[in-house]
Amino acid sequence: MSENSPLAPLTRDPAWQSHAAFFEEQFSKLHLRQLQKLHGWQATYLPESLQPIPVVFYMFSGPDFLYVDQFFPRAAVYVLCGKEALGPPPDPLRIANLSRALGNLENAMKSSLSTTYFITKDMKVDLHEQNLNGVLPILYACIARADKSITNVSLGSLNSSGAFEEAAPGRKGGNTPGMRIRYTDNQSGSAQTLYYFTTDISDGGIKATPGFLKFCQRLGTGASFLKSPSYLLFESGFATIRNFILDHSNTVVQDDSGIPLAYFDSNKWTLRFFGVYFGPIDVFKQHYQPRLSELYEETNPPPLDFGFGYRWNYKEANLIVATRK
Repeated sequence: MSENSPLAPLTRDPAWQSHAAFFEEQFSKLHLRQLQKLHGWQATYLPESLQPIPVVFYMFSGPDFLYVDQFFPRAAVYVLCGKEALGPPPDPLRIANLSRALGNLENAMKSSLSTTYFITKDMKVDLHEQNLNGVLPILYACIARADKSITNVSLGSLNSSGAFEEAAPGRKGGNTPGMRIRYTDNQSGSAQTLYYFTTDISDGGIKATPGFLKFCQRLGTGASFLKSPSYLLFESGFATIRNFILDHSNTVVQDDSGIPLAYFDSNKWTLRFFGVYFGPIDVFKQHYQPRLSELYEETNPPPLDFGFGYRWNYKEANLIVATRK
């Protein structure tokens, strides 16, 4: 940060220094425990994910930019969505109690840094605090830690035909609030764009506010990433978004809580398995897949040395890569 930056004085604030030290420690641990190993796996088993790609869809993501960027670092466009609200753009210069606000951000991110996923009920408490609330501060933090420089942030919404319209005084926004973050990857110099929308992607939600799906359809075909989506795609009320993912993806990277095995037509998809399949964690045990268990036994998949999804202990984790034939 340049000395001329209006934020420069904050870097001398003890609250900021404590926060910076906390993040430095947490992300260093994360890199050693997870990301370094993920990159090794990726180079061996999924090198194609390191190539440029037009779009990555990450449904049910919440603010988890960190992992989709690790798996698909060179996408031109990322589309994230969740039920979590955006919150106002963070303005550190106007925060009365900086220590509390930064502590709140740390708490909101803690589960993601120590496991591999955001815990929705924890986020509700942390993200609704007065300062640094909503998903925007988390997205900012993840983008910055990924060595990228934000160049433009636009709040807006999708209209019913799926066009993103920037918010403007006096303009009535559409039914699907969202934002667009443009940034530059500091290593490659590539310009990239991240969209996040607060929306309900159940069949009923899409029927009521069709703009989000239309927006996604405009972006064509790319890859999809699914991590810890509460097994919602197993349920009949999420058929529309499940079909969209299958129709608009050449690659799907997920754990067993993503799209059930039965929906991958073997004439269209090649499936590769990694890690071990112990079945869902207890709260989702009704979604056990006997056929997936058989395939894991038959194919003896390569092990994982990093956690993924609800199985954040790497010794229990599974990962599935589906590639269109």
